[in-house]
Amino acid sequence: MSASLPYRQSAYPRYNRIKKRFPPLFRKKLNETEDEIAVNPSLGEEKRRDLKGIRVYKFKVFDQQILLAYQVDKDKKEVIFVAVGGHENFYRDLKQYLKK
Repeated sequence: MSASLPYRQSAYPRYNRIKKRFPPLFRKKLNETEDEIAVNPSLGEEKRRDLKGIRVYKFKVFDQQILLAYQVDKDKKEVIFVAVGGHENFYRDLKQYLKK
């Protein structure tokens, strides 16, 4: 984490476990994307209803679209990464995880 980033970064434990399984080049791109979001937390699309308070940012790695879900705590100036993965079942799995 760079000291120049306006928002501090943290993540749910599940997010960190999933991230560790990715290949190194994929993790590098993910780290760059996390830094971009920390600089500008409004990059992702704000969700509604069941996912209120969640933003999802879409980006590509090796021609595959990846979704990155996160929350923003403006009072603490913190971005909390919740989930990352491909589009298939992403929103369904995210809703189930957040209900726990």
